[in-house]
Amino acid sequence: MDVPASPRNVGDMSQASWAAEIARKRLEEPLPRRWAHTQGVAQRARCLAPVLGEDADLLEAAAWLHDVGYSPDLVVTGFHPLDGARYLRDVEHADRRLCGLVAHHSCAANEAEERGLLAVLTDEFEPADELLSDALTYCDMTTTPDGRPIAVEHRLSEIQSRYGEGHLVARSIRRSSPHIVRSVRTIERVKRAAAFS
Repeated sequence: MDVPASPRNVGDMSQASWAAEIARKRLEEPLPRRWAHTQGVAQRARCLAPVLGEDADLLEAAAWLHDVGYSPDLVVTGFHPLDGARYLRDVEHADRRLCGLVAHHSCAANEAEERGLLAVLTDEFEPADELLSDALTYCDMTTTPDGRPIAVEHRLSEIQSRYGEGHLVARSIRRSSPHIVRSVRTIERVKRAAAFS
């Protein structure tokens, strides 16, 4: 998948193009599998453009950047939504809504609570509106680690088995699963309604 060229050199580049370049620089070499997942998530976000209207570019930017906090150069707390959102806010001076989407993506609050970081996360970053949050959850949780589409139930099982029963990520995913499935079903309904309108 092609990533747009350097957004810093183009005056009217979309937020998504700018985000894609940041994600590529931060993830492609050190974390190729995470980069593959990110590309798949961004591709799914582009497919939602017809139903999101003016927020389509913001969603795609968040899809490119949702896992940027995994970049070895950005790890501070070890909680990738918070580390990524802080980098975007403090270094890249990103839009506040974009930072909020990255910080709170895919029910991050549950994992933040497991890590003792919930107050920090909620004090520093405001959650996105519900439709955008559901849309990013849909894109993330219907994409495999290798960037292919997957049913949400299989994705949740894959995360559980990858981390193991007692791991805090597995615990937080178990707690988050009903909300994640609800988010995915919401976006599936929105897509169907848009297809028939």
